[in-house]
Amino acid sequence: MKDLNKKECLDLLQNNYVGRIAYTTSGSADIVPITYFYDPEHHAIISYSGIGSKISAMRDHKEVSFQVDEIESLNHWKSVLLHGEYEELSGISAKQQLHRFAEGVKKLIKKKDGHSAKYIEEFSSKVSEDSIPIVYRIKISEVKGKGRN
Repeated sequence: MKDLNKKECLDLLQNNYVGRIAYTTSGSADIVPITYFYDPEHHAIISYSGIGSKISAMRDHKEVSFQVDEIESLNHWKSVLLHGEYEELSGISAKQQLHRFAEGVKKLIKKKDGHSAKYIEEFSSKVSEDSIPIVYRIKISEVKGKGRN
């Protein structure tokens, strides 16, 4: 097993679009998978969600962790863990970041999976039609990774 350098960690983040976010709620930690896009300009993870327990928890406790893995086999894998702070976006900034998220993930799906996605609902959780998505980013404060070859 070896430590990944910063470039290897950021490459893994940039080349994937599904990870797990960990947040604190009611004194315990919860971990759920999310679709995300890594934004190198802001050194942040961009995502969105409907209003619910995850958003409520992150509003109350802004410190979160996030993990992404590439696992080919027991002896060939990479994993990146980052720590950061939840930031909720609104207005034109939220619209711009949601568009950036959607376009970025569509490009990654084409690159990794070889098929084209047209609509956000094809690759990410659908927010109910009567609610507005909460667009957020995780401002990365620390990133580290491990791997085995």
